[in-house]
Amino acid sequence: MTHAPSTHLFVRRLLLTDAVVSGATGALMAVAATVLEPWLGLPAPLLRFAGIVLLPFAAVVAWLGFQNAPARAGVQAIIATNFAWVAGSVLLLIAGGVSPTGLGVAFVLFQAAVVFVLGELQLVGLRKSHPQGFGGQTV
Repeated sequence: MTHAPSTHLFVRRLLLTDAVVSGATGALMAVAATVLEPWLGLPAPLLRFAGIVLLPFAAVVAWLGFQNAPARAGVQAIIATNFAWVAGSVLLLIAGGVSPTGLGVAFVLFQAAVVFVLGELQLVGLRKSHPQGFGGQTV
């Protein structure tokens, strides 16, 4: 037996947390890219672009988080996007196209770790709220 109302609430809270974190990070990077560049050693255009990309993402995540029972497919898309962001963040550091400072490396790894934890928790919540998924398939 699943406790759908409480697990939906858990997923909703995670989505809203994700929206706030993504929105705040996106706004910071979009607005302060030029200021952050020397501190992080990451190009301002890259920071600005990433920040601008995060803003509509945060809006969609917030919209899902405000739903009484967020659509399973929507939550799955957010989880997949979060994991893609983590992979892209790590790839950014190992590909060698940028030369971040120590603070820049810490910034990229910290935000990737936060996004990874949010994605994992969202996945746990999704599994608890839809243990059999659709068509009897597990999530």
